[in-house]
Amino acid sequence: MADEKEKEKKAKPEGGGDGKPKGEQKPKGESKPKGESKPKEAKPKADDGKGKGKGDSRRKGGGKDAAQGPAIGEAEPPARIPRLREHFEKNVLPELMKRFSYSNPMQVPRLKKIVVNMGVGDALVNIKMLDAAVAEMATITGQKPSIRKAKKSIANFKLREGQPIGCMVTLRGPRMYEFYDRLINVALPRIRDFRGVPQKSFDGQGNYTLGITEQIIFPEINYDKVEKIRGMDITFVTSAENDEEGQELLRLMNMPFRQRQA
Repeated sequence: MADEKEKEKKAKPEGGGDGKPKGEQKPKGESKPKGESKPKEAKPKADDGKGKGKGDSRRKGGGKDAAQGPAIGEAEPPARIPRLREHFEKNVLPELMKRFSYSNPMQVPRLKKIVVNMGVGDALVNIKMLDAAVAEMATITGQKPSIRKAKKSIANFKLREGQPIGCMVTLRGPRMYEFYDRLINVALPRIRDFRGVPQKSFDGQGNYTLGITEQIIFPEINYDKVEKIRGMDITFVTSAENDEEGQELLRLMNMPFRQRQA
């Protein structure tokens, strides 16, 4: 019997009764490699608006306040309505309807835009003179002017096509009324021996052009920093159909026309 038990022990492999060698047996507690395990899916949190940080509100424009404000590149509305616009709606418009017997308020002539033009011939010799003129016009009008270039070459003036020779500003809306207000109430009365502006400067279609010889009549200009005295042309573009309607519109808008001598 002892011999049979020894033979059975020799027939059985070492390491257990499964018949597998030790190297093939899996150790207890061995887990699968990390790459094969499925990652746990995180449940998305409900967007209730409580967990938003400051960065989210900045990316979306700051919330309700930014949605109500002006868009990028859009000018902010003025803090108040210009007083000349109120004067036009309350006094000028009814007076013109009565004067020319208009049946509709939309027929009444209005001030559409004001164009300010300044020629800088010195820019052909020194381009820095144009920069000074642009800065002065921006100070006067409150708007950045556009640089105007020569349309054709003129040999007698040593002018070539495409050279910058002036600057221009087109004013509309509240800035137009504010500039008009400062012009007739502050700037023009500062002209020496001022007796009014001429009445013969209309173009036949209700538009009026006024020439100014010195830019220093505007109080925004610092006289000590002015390099050269320059003039400018100011054109008042209206929706009037003739000179009579345009002149009456500007007269009611307090334009100081020169009185005719009898």
